[in-house]
Amino acid sequence: MGESAGSKKKHLADDICMALTLHTMVEEEIFYPALRPADKNAADLLDEAAVEHAGAKDLIAQIQDMDPDDDLYDAKVKVLGEQVAHHVTQEEKEMFPKAEKAGLDLEALADDMLARKEEISATL
Repeated sequence: MGESAGSKKKHLADDICMALTLHTMVEEEIFYPALRPADKNAADLLDEAAVEHAGAKDLIAQIQDMDPDDDLYDAKVKVLGEQVAHHVTQEEKEMFPKAEKAGLDLEALADDMLARKEEISATL
């Protein structure tokens, strides 16, 4: 007997939530602390990102505690996706250019973030 549609949906949502959780952790530990002192004008943008992360973490916790057939499950997953899309756009259009202009080595930061993500993943 194969997985039910609900079980597949839950598994996919849980995988997405885990990936987002890891991503937010490494951004908060590595990227944001590197950008804040490098560009004093990025403070508002970084504060906004922290609030967006808090909102995403809240939705992730709710989704992980739910079953796919619960009321609002699909809506919460959709809203999380929309919020993440907005956040990514803001990073790409505003935050990364600020980081590059400030002279941060984005490739080195990406390598550090990937290494940290792998380190965290190994403990899960």
